[in-house]
Amino acid sequence: MVFLVLIGIAISVVLLSNSSPIGGVTLFLYILCFPGFFIVEPNKAAVLLLFGKYEGTVKANGFYWVIPFITKKKISLRVRNFENKPVKVNDKIGNPVMIGTIVVWQVEDTFKTSFDVDDYENFVHLQSDAAIRKMAGLYPYDNFEAEEAEVTLRSGVEDVNHSLEKEIGERLHHAGIKVIEARISHLAYSSEIASAMLQRQQATAMWLHAKR
Repeated sequence: MVFLVLIGIAISVVLLSNSSPIGGVTLFLYILCFPGFFIVEPNKAAVLLLFGKYEGTVKANGFYWVIPFITKKKISLRVRNFENKPVKVNDKIGNPVMIGTIVVWQVEDTFKTSFDVDDYENFVHLQSDAAIRKMAGLYPYDNFEAEEAEVTLRSGVEDVNHSLEKEIGERLHHAGIKVIEARISHLAYSSEIASAMLQRQQATAMWLHAKR
């Protein structure tokens, strides 16, 4: 197409030099073809729209041409990650705890990402935060106050991370986002009860030692 456009422009210039009115029309039409050229870089995609109608997505990297009236929206397909700063949430028995997480994700369905949510990056952050709050309510921080608990936030790292990853994945699926990994990066009692819980744990440990 590049070759045809360049040849067409050259012919149009020759026609114009010969004072042919057709040369001006054809030159304008060939110049109009230039906005149709676009490049897709590795791990990126171009979502194509024609007068508001979705025409498809180009994911293979390369140099392309489409009719100039088609608009092109670039979306990154690269693996991305972000770290949620510790947020205060309540565990299963109501204790305030601070939890920070790391989420690794990438765009999987460009149609959903482009048209089912307004801002997919902000959507990832908001839904991840909501998932953390829900997941924290499923487990106690430890088994000092919930001795019957088999899985706690503190001891059941693999189970908790799996639960978090599943919860975030289900929420982000609606936006065409695939969650590759989600895990807790920070876990502690909230500051207002941290010292009291530490004293209680120390007292419990001393009692168990004395009992032995």
